[in-house]
Amino acid sequence: MTGANVIIDLSHHNGAVDLQKAKAAGIVGVIHKGTQGLTYVDPAFATNRKNAAAAGLLFGAYHFGTCASGADQADFFLKTVQPAATDLLVLDFEENTAGPTMLLDQARDFVTRVQSATGRWPGLYGGHYLKQTLGANDDPVLSNCWLWLSQYGPNAVIPSAWDEWKLWQYTDGKLGPNPEPVDGVGCCDRNTFNGTVDELMAFWGVPSAGAQTAG
Repeated sequence: MTGANVIIDLSHHNGAVDLQKAKAAGIVGVIHKGTQGLTYVDPAFATNRKNAAAAGLLFGAYHFGTCASGADQADFFLKTVQPAATDLLVLDFEENTAGPTMLLDQARDFVTRVQSATGRWPGLYGGHYLKQTLGANDDPVLSNCWLWLSQYGPNAVIPSAWDEWKLWQYTDGKLGPNPEPVDGVGCCDRNTFNGTVDELMAFWGVPSAGAQTAG
């Protein structure tokens, strides 16, 4: 698997997890579902965030977008997760099987509001739905976001609006190549970073062990 295969993403659907064991097994970072739509908060978010910090793991939060005001969803997300400067922020832009799906304009409004509030563009998670809605078009707003690709196959095929992926969710624990379980978590979404672990730390905004030693 290309890059640093050291990131998992979680939600309450993963049940009780032991992030100390995950860290010992080589996991470096966790991206956790924080919110969905305008009112839903993932019930495992606060506990797993605290446990990730205790385990010394990098942390990020994602919002599952729905067909509602993108700006209002961004405000709800930020108010709920209260991100630290080193927390990755992500919009999950995919088909909603439980209700109306987020539209491109709503996604643009979401990421723009996050950028305005925090000074940084969030990541954009997407796969088939993102490719289908964008087609071969560029997008002057969404292309500001770093790409978290969902592609359960041996090759990363990215939308033409991006030159590269930063994270690649290559398996959900069942589909995709080498869906190896993670100690303390079990079968789960696994992600590889397009670079080395030191480059991952820099991307996350956290000094690497090498940089800390050098200082």
